[in-house]
Amino acid sequence: MECVARANYDHCMNAVLASPAPRKAALLLPALLACYLVWGSTYLAIRLALPSFPPFFQMGTRFLAAGALLMAWVLWRAATSADSRPLPTWREWRNALVVGTLMLGGGMGLTANAEQYIGSGLIAAFIAVTPMLMCGWGLMFGQRPSRLEFAGMAVGVAGVLLLVRGASFSAAPAGIASIAGATFAWSLGSVLSTTRLRLAAGPAGFASEMLCGGAVLMLISLALGEQFSWPAQPLAIAAWLYLVVFGSLIAFSAYLYLLGHASPAMASSYAFVNPLIALFLGVAWASEVVTSSEWIACGVVLAGVFLIFRGKTAAKPE
Repeated sequence: MECVARANYDHCMNAVLASPAPRKAALLLPALLACYLVWGSTYLAIRLALPSFPPFFQMGTRFLAAGALLMAWVLWRAATSADSRPLPTWREWRNALVVGTLMLGGGMGLTANAEQYIGSGLIAAFIAVTPMLMCGWGLMFGQRPSRLEFAGMAVGVAGVLLLVRGASFSAAPAGIASIAGATFAWSLGSVLSTTRLRLAAGPAGFASEMLCGGAVLMLISLALGEQFSWPAQPLAIAAWLYLVVFGSLIAFSAYLYLLGHASPAMASSYAFVNPLIALFLGVAWASEVVTSSEWIACGVVLAGVFLIFRGKTAAKPE
């Protein structure tokens, strides 16, 4: 759920294919590693920033900063480049508000809130069910999943049931409610952004989504009375900056590069790697405890994601 570029895959692919012929893919491996390592590490970064940046305030300031930087680049490019893409229309801003409210306001805000109760690695494993939920929402818009995708959804649901029965989730009902709400909101926003509520093409669309979602997150933070802890801890500041620069800007650019230079299967392979990276970092760096049954449950969830992935690639040969 980390980078907004993931949710608009089809829309972004069309924009990339419309661009000039790609250069030699010299940065293919670095871009792939950036998506794996950066997106997988953002869950730990969110956790490390929480002591000074409460969840909704943290996500709101993060996306407002990243969105402002990205939109500034879009405006600069529009002023200096003859082939720049048009800025978002009022309708696309409206769509960005709805999608940003769901994906960032609900998805990322509730994810950060859940990390107050549950380890970052297990949060990432739970979020791996997002492709399954997207298949479910897609049924409402005439997108019938294949047999493999249906099988993946069933396996994934079984994995989630095993996961929430583990000690970490059983002891934190508020965390379960938050992460479940986050995955539902993110997956619905993802489907709407590629079906009914298209964003502006390319970086302008992602910037508008981050700005709108960030504004909604700040309103939620204000309504909840969240208090920013000042002076902020140096580690929390570093984690927040990491989320802005690496999580929302560098990984975003790396993913766009992959879309232009790699197959869709390779570009979307983060879905298998991110939970494993998050689990490893949580255990190694944050002393998070993952029981043997929870490791097995994570494996079942990832097996479900793999079946969905294979179902999609079989239905759309590369």
